[in-house]
Amino acid sequence: MQATIYRSTGSWYTAKTETGEIFQARIKGLLKRDGDITSTNPIAVGDIVEIVVEEGDANAKNAMITEIGARRNYIVRSSPHRKNQKHIVASNLDQAMLICTLKEPRTSNGFMDRFLVTAAAYHIPVVLVFNKKDIYKEKEIDRFAELAAVYEDIGYTVCLVSATTGEGVDELAAMMENKTTLMSGHSGVGKSSLINRLLPGLDLRTTAVSGWSGKGLHTTTYAEMQDLPNGGKLIDTPGVREFGVVDIPKTELSHYFLEMQPYLNDCQFNNCLHINEPGCAVKAATEAGDINMERYISYATILETIEETSY
Repeated sequence: MQATIYRSTGSWYTAKTETGEIFQARIKGLLKRDGDITSTNPIAVGDIVEIVVEEGDANAKNAMITEIGARRNYIVRSSPHRKNQKHIVASNLDQAMLICTLKEPRTSNGFMDRFLVTAAAYHIPVVLVFNKKDIYKEKEIDRFAELAAVYEDIGYTVCLVSATTGEGVDELAAMMENKTTLMSGHSGVGKSSLINRLLPGLDLRTTAVSGWSGKGLHTTTYAEMQDLPNGGKLIDTPGVREFGVVDIPKTELSHYFLEMQPYLNDCQFNNCLHINEPGCAVKAATEAGDINMERYISYATILETIEETSY
């Protein structure tokens, strides 16, 4: 029987069949995984699996996962517990929404760009959603306009919303119709409040931003998928403090800065890292203003964090 993984809490998984039956499922022994994936979690939310109902109590709704289907795509981050390993955040996605804020707390450009790089590497479109419009003053509204101009020019969709007042939430709901959407972001950006707007009956726990650190407190501790009223699915993920780029060689990083792609074949050297090399078309485009300088600085910063041993 085929089912989709809706929740992962360690060794147990919540699986929902095509007819809407829900089972608590475990993995049968050592399952064959995708050959190119070595992760801390063998099964992720969004996976399509084969399950067999366990014999015994017919009402127990326990099942054994016997097979993991091939993933259409997936998104990974560095494991929160083992830095050199990766953790699959979710699989089989149509898009991701990164929830950002310009104050209380402020989402850094570096965090946004690391997320966008990872999503681009796995061919997942991203919508940048700036929340907390209700607390923005003129300075933040101007900054939003700057960022929206940069990222929309690259090809990303950018939205300004308020989970508190509900402004812009209907537009988000329309974008999620009949799609599987991953929602991610720093702790404290109002992700749970937004989800409560999209799914009023869910009543996710929300927590205020920690006053002394300016960082959010974690309220979600595991990924979980919810059915949306408009036919789509929403995957809520734990708030992340950092989003480490994994499995991307230095020589490939520029491929995932989408605005750099048109210039890559014009560099003098095939393995150009766009830092100190002569005849670099990417640097020339940045100096000419065709590539945003903040984005170029993000690229150079991420490049420094990629270890030589990773490729």
